[in-house]
Amino acid sequence: MSIELIVLDVDGTMTDGKITYTQNGDELKSFCVKDGLAISSWIKLGKDVAIITGRESKIVERRARELGIKYFYQGVNNKREVIEEILDILHLTMDSVASIGDDLNDYNLLKASKLSFAPNNASSYIKDIVSIRLSKDGGDGAVREMIEYLIELENLKEEYLKLWYLELNIS
Repeated sequence: MSIELIVLDVDGTMTDGKITYTQNGDELKSFCVKDGLAISSWIKLGKDVAIITGRESKIVERRARELGIKYFYQGVNNKREVIEEILDILHLTMDSVASIGDDLNDYNLLKASKLSFAPNNASSYIKDIVSIRLSKDGGDGAVREMIEYLIELENLKEEYLKLWYLELNIS
């Protein structure tokens, strides 16, 4: 069965895990543009993406909207319960899910997923249980590396590349 849904953690996966506060109390996060391009490409290929995160942040909500992510959940204590709800909506099973996470609150979701990934800088407890340990750190291309691994696995390379180039018919 193919992977139809990827589930993303945020802090430490889509970001470097740092939370910066300004003097006024505003929260700052940085996202990797390369991850974003891969996420939007996955969606353009007709696949689904979910963000399930333990914290709440308007910044993350904005990023999810920018990328066209339909399934977005914040303030979640039990990520496994939320994924079950999404699977019901999409009429899928965990055999169609790939997930990425970096810390203990991702453990149950990662264990239940068909394929699971951890950024290079993930907790050693998480690296020990995932299917794939990535070479990139969270917030520095780990999500892109995961998606491109899946693109190869699913034999979607040609369709993936066609999203971003025009075929020139030169005679």
